[in-house]
Amino acid sequence: MEPDDVRQLAHDKTGDAMTPSLLLDHVKPWTESEFLAIGETSERIELFDGSLHVTPGPTPTHQHISTKLAFALTAPAEAIGLFVHEAINLRVGIDRIPIPDLAITTMIDFDEPIVDASVARLVCEILSPSNSTTDKVLKMHYYAEAGIPWYLLVEPKTATLRLHRLDDGKYLEYATAAPGTLLKMTEPVAVTIDPTDLLPPG
Repeated sequence: MEPDDVRQLAHDKTGDAMTPSLLLDHVKPWTESEFLAIGETSERIELFDGSLHVTPGPTPTHQHISTKLAFALTAPAEAIGLFVHEAINLRVGIDRIPIPDLAITTMIDFDEPIVDASVARLVCEILSPSNSTTDKVLKMHYYAEAGIPWYLLVEPKTATLRLHRLDDGKYLEYATAAPGTLLKMTEPVAVTIDPTDLLPPG
């Protein structure tokens, strides 16, 4: 990360949050506790093997799809004791904390800032130009290595949903849906999703 990028993303806070000077002076790999001390920012900051990964705030289209998808998944998830979360800190390994767009989990401690991957049943990423390679390669590897059974990728431009199932440590494409077809899920929740319903109007 370049110094100017750090200055732009860092918040000059008091208390436990990192100040810009501490971020700039940080030369060692980031630990989980140091990552949490950064505090809230308008950018999405993730921790990948001790390095910070920064992406801009999501677009309205991205958020619209995320909200619609969360709404579609919530009722069937809660009916079987699962929970849907948007943009949570998910620990998938030592000093590895991605922030999936959506996650379905078993019961968690809602007061803890980090959720462990062991309780995750599905994670979902909505692709954008700034993160598509990360979502398709790096995060897919991390989520698979952490043993999360299902991975859903959403391509917002085409409203295409690609559901992957963990098989022998790797994700294999299990089902695909685009406008005109339906995504019928039976695990981890039973739900049918029409990709067209996820798109913003217009």
